[in-house]
Amino acid sequence: MDLLLDPSHWAVLAVIGIIAGFIDAIVGGGGLLSIPALLTVGIPPHLALGTNKLAACFGSLTSSFTFYKQQLFNPALWKASCFATLIGSVSGCILVFLIDPTWLDKILPLLIIGIAIYTLFSPKAMGDNNVSLPIERSSTGKQISQGFILGSYDGFAGPGIGAFWTVSSVSIHKLPLLHSCGLARVMTSVSNVTALIIFASMGQVQWMLGLWMGVCMMAGSYIGARSAIRFGIPFIKPIFIVMVLSIAIHLTWSAWG
Repeated sequence: MDLLLDPSHWAVLAVIGIIAGFIDAIVGGGGLLSIPALLTVGIPPHLALGTNKLAACFGSLTSSFTFYKQQLFNPALWKASCFATLIGSVSGCILVFLIDPTWLDKILPLLIIGIAIYTLFSPKAMGDNNVSLPIERSSTGKQISQGFILGSYDGFAGPGIGAFWTVSSVSIHKLPLLHSCGLARVMTSVSNVTALIIFASMGQVQWMLGLWMGVCMMAGSYIGARSAIRFGIPFIKPIFIVMVLSIAIHLTWSAWG
């Protein structure tokens, strides 16, 4: 596909990329900004999804490395999650071409709104900020179940995947919030890279634009991850709530409007 965009479009996509990367590094949901932006400048839907996966890889890998360097993610404890997420992402991408996603468009907003309400009214929903406690290995069964389900969802649809990983990891694995954010970023990196390979093999990636937005997302992700680690729950929780509600409103309007 020939890419003919005005300079102003490139500038707008750069700004959106930075903001999306920043939000994605903290709570997830950056795709709510980047995908509509790509569609708005005239990129076809499948190509927009594939290009966004390329850009998202830059951001998620950057924030993953930041959380790892701050010792908020231990790869040795989450091998089963990683494998299950990879398999799930492959399955989800395949399902995109086999199943009509219309039903998901209508159910998803209700699910996300439920998570937002639970998080808003449950004081313990976001965990605590004590990162000095030792993090123990969660059971293999829990890791595989969570990884496969969320990996499949990210391969099939994807909106709010970072938020799903964060809140479910607090509940399932009893992780402190920052460790949940670290796990979320690493596992979304796994599903992003896997989906990118599949989209690229089908010729559904605009490489120049994806690299441009990816560099911008990488900058935003670095700032976002450092901010989350430095300021903790008082900084993360309001952004989490706003993004989850924004995801719900956006998807509800798209599906039911």
